[in-house]
Amino acid sequence: MPVPPLTPASVDAISGAGNPEEAGSVPQTDFQPRAGSPSLPESYRSVPILAGASFFRKMIAFAGPGYLVAVGYMDPGNWATDLGGGSRYGYTLLSAVMISSLMAIFLQALSAKLGIATGRDLAQACREHYSRRTSAVLWVLCEIAIAACDLAEVLGSAVALKLLFGLPLLAGVLLTGFDVLLVLALQGRGFRVLETLVITLIMTIGACFAYEIFFARPLWIEAARGFIPTFQILKDREMLYLAIGILGATVMPHNLYLHSSIVQTRAFKLDAGGKREAIRFATLDSTLALGFSLFINAAILVLGAAAFHVRGMNDVADISQAYQLLTPVLGVSFASVLFAAALLCSGQNSTLTGTLAGQIVMEGFLHWRLKPWLRRLITRSMAIIPAAIVIGVMGEGRTTSLLILSQVILSFQLPFAVVPLIQFTSDRSKMGEFTNAPITAIFGWFMAAAIIILNAALLWLTFGGKL
Repeated sequence: MPVPPLTPASVDAISGAGNPEEAGSVPQTDFQPRAGSPSLPESYRSVPILAGASFFRKMIAFAGPGYLVAVGYMDPGNWATDLGGGSRYGYTLLSAVMISSLMAIFLQALSAKLGIATGRDLAQACREHYSRRTSAVLWVLCEIAIAACDLAEVLGSAVALKLLFGLPLLAGVLLTGFDVLLVLALQGRGFRVLETLVITLIMTIGACFAYEIFFARPLWIEAARGFIPTFQILKDREMLYLAIGILGATVMPHNLYLHSSIVQTRAFKLDAGGKREAIRFATLDSTLALGFSLFINAAILVLGAAAFHVRGMNDVADISQAYQLLTPVLGVSFASVLFAAALLCSGQNSTLTGTLAGQIVMEGFLHWRLKPWLRRLITRSMAIIPAAIVIGVMGEGRTTSLLILSQVILSFQLPFAVVPLIQFTSDRSKMGEFTNAPITAIFGWFMAAAIIILNAALLWLTFGGKL
């Protein structure tokens, strides 16, 4: 739905005209002046960017949002797929991990550009562009996706607690409800504190897997070949299913909403030059962070291949089973403990970013601002209740099925976030000089079509096709 262009007064309001440090030429767009406060107003433009700072200092200042986004690409929902792919097919599916990561890097760069160039996150842009009914549908779908992602985080954390401390799975699921207190405490201490914790947990996960891989002694030449796509994936139906699962479930839809908002925590200049610089550094930040998530996902698959596939253990897809086998298979102490510790870090990391994404989506689509503790309680309840019911009624053996279901739900919602993102960033009336170049737009639409086809295939293979 077209909307009136900005007025000169509203341009001044958004661009910071009147503030000598931030005044500048800001191209007009079709987006209306923002109604109300930005999402995450307590963190909006709270991280200063010093004028005249060196490249390295600016890179450090902009570093952070990309790592919060990268968390979603290494959450517990990906572990079973990566382990299953590695144990069953060795290093072959590393190409699927690499392609999905390249897709993520491209889409997150567009998400950052949207937030910086327009001053809006993806949810706010959808609300302003689409009809009220369409926006409501997109909001509901996104909330379902966030709940599905939270379900994977709940199950991953509960499984880790069981493996580390022997806590019953149902008790672990219920215990995860209290992590809302951690989220609230961190948000109250500043956005940089939250980013620092997330980066620390990511580095801990990386260190755990580096230890595991060192003793697993993978065949590095075979692993390198695994990054080269092969037609064997298309010929083998079961391998295709796992490859589609990796590709379709790796790119998290709520991360596109999240990234377009949290890049606005940096107080960059709001003129054209300042935005151009911010886009460049934000893209560098997310590319480096997602490169690290590629390492984590590849490490999980390589561990499955090196520890299990070469020993003829081709059906290790369950996280608990992998935990039980790692220490005796690798023959080193702490292998299983570090694996479970990395899983716990992964679950808690995803919890933090899922909370932020939920707040951004609700504020952006509805202009509702609930108290953080209430928002977190609602989101976590939507994950805990079904997990507790399934575990209580059907037993702990159904956790892997629940993890797979959460990824299928995310796959279904993904196109509803990708298509608006590419549409907005390719629209000159909204992006001005920051509009996607023709080749970028073509590649974006091609990628959107590929994601839709892959996810349709994933849904068909899950519910209709028999392997």
